[in-house]
Amino acid sequence: MFQKVFIPFSLVFLGIIIILGVFLFQTDLDRMQIFKIIIFLAFIGFILIALESNRLSKIIASPLEELSIGIQRVGLGDDNQRILSDDQGTLGNLMRSFNRMTERLEDKVSRLEEDRQQLRTILSGMVEGVVALDASQRVLYVNDRALVLLDLQFHALEGKRLWELVRNREMMDLVEEALRQPEPKRKELNLTASGNRSLTLHAARLPGNPTRGAVLVLHDTTELRRLERLRQEFVANVSHELKTPLAVIKVCAETLLDGAIDDGENRMRFLEQVLEQSERLNSLILDLLSIARMEAETELFEFIWVPVREVVEQCAKRHRDRALQRSIEISASPMEGSFAPGESLECFLDEEAFVQILDNLVDNAVKYTPGQGGTIKIQWGLENKFVIIQVSDNGMGIPEADLPRIFERFYRVDKARSREVGGTGLGLSIVKHLVLAMKGTISATSQTGKGTTFTVRFPHTKD
Repeated sequence: MFQKVFIPFSLVFLGIIIILGVFLFQTDLDRMQIFKIIIFLAFIGFILIALESNRLSKIIASPLEELSIGIQRVGLGDDNQRILSDDQGTLGNLMRSFNRMTERLEDKVSRLEEDRQQLRTILSGMVEGVVALDASQRVLYVNDRALVLLDLQFHALEGKRLWELVRNREMMDLVEEALRQPEPKRKELNLTASGNRSLTLHAARLPGNPTRGAVLVLHDTTELRRLERLRQEFVANVSHELKTPLAVIKVCAETLLDGAIDDGENRMRFLEQVLEQSERLNSLILDLLSIARMEAETELFEFIWVPVREVVEQCAKRHRDRALQRSIEISASPMEGSFAPGESLECFLDEEAFVQILDNLVDNAVKYTPGQGGTIKIQWGLENKFVIIQVSDNGMGIPEADLPRIFERFYRVDKARSREVGGTGLGLSIVKHLVLAMKGTISATSQTGKGTTFTVRFPHTKD
């Protein structure tokens, strides 16, 4: 632009001075005057050229300054910079190239931010905890699950060293080992500070030399370890429960084979023991199969409208004779004020399962209520759209420390008493599974030496 305008203007002015000088030399003017005129005209031309140069330099410098400011702002992170220019020359092409560059840069930055947010969303939704560290073990990123597993606060985590947040020597040793070696590391930890939680920690170094950091992946294995302990306890309990009756049957059979079968006075006693222990084994196996079906959700239920009064009174009748043999009184009555007198209360249940629940609860009450003055009350009623069944006794009661565990399989408060009365240790566990399968709840309250009350609630409607 400067070459197109400034140079032609200079040549034209120089030509005018030369032509004027030639013309003046042909006149009668003194040579000194001619030189003065030429020098004056040259001075005027120089001033004009200087002014024109200054104007042209400003025309050129202004967009260059704007371009420089735009580049500086892009360098500071402002990608939304555009420079408007009508110039069709080299400077205009430069500005248009700058605009295209900033557009592509803005597009790439936008895609990177979108990918970054997508990655954060994926990591936040993971069931595993994820912690990213730099080479100095400073926290770069922690997802929501890791905050829960490590019992950390959300604010002000990034930039802190891991050992400032988690006080666990084993974890620190594993992270240091992972930062030194390229192979991923794995270890199972128990964090007592996080509620005695079991975690499996995977640590892997980030690629690069020198290393840029490491990524930790935390798997919560607390429930898995709890289930393993339950399985081990279950196997041990089942083995023990099977061992006792089998040992009795074996002893009785060996005694009969050794000649007691010819002893008419005692052989019946041994045979009765064999029959009794066989029935105990059969009951245990049936209960185990029932629990297995319910846990596998293969138990089929037929829901119908069941008359509560009729089922409760039949249950009381079935157990009354056995209770009277131990001088225990069983009564069945509706709760006072729970519904109108004479009203028939019905509940949408599986009748067979409902009967099994009542039988187990009443059977337990009979077993653990001492004779001579023992009472068992079965009551039913309606409260806040729930059908309530209560089975109360004035027996030995359950210690407060044992109440949370009474619905566990094979859990017994008094093991000697339980085996004496012939229980399998699975009755209350079956009751709980049946109640939950029919969308109900069960709870127990008790006082040692004063008795126990079991309360079952079922929804009164089909929903």
